[in-house]
Amino acid sequence: MGKIPLNADWSEVLRRYKDDHQDPRNQFCHQIGIPLIVGSFPVGATLIGLPLAAGMFTVGWGFQFVGHAFEGKKPSFVDDRRSLLIGVLWCLEKYGMKVFEEVPPATA
Repeated sequence: MGKIPLNADWSEVLRRYKDDHQDPRNQFCHQIGIPLIVGSFPVGATLIGLPLAAGMFTVGWGFQFVGHAFEGKKPSFVDDRRSLLIGVLWCLEKYGMKVFEEVPPATA
């Protein structure tokens, strides 16, 4: 299976996301928070899993905001909602699963 090609715009969003997530404590928090948030969706798809999903979602976002307190920067999605998706790709890369290909930055 091929990698997801990121066009120049999405590659730039990823570069900005990486710039906003330099602190190792923030990265650690995101590596816990992002999987909890993403995992809450399929868990919540069942009525029985809804209470667990709500907890996963809430705790996941808690980790995200604690991480940004360490970083001293606002979450990336405040300025660009695409960062919500890019964060998942960033997290997969942190776990050693790079599923995308970036376009190199434009040179002047």
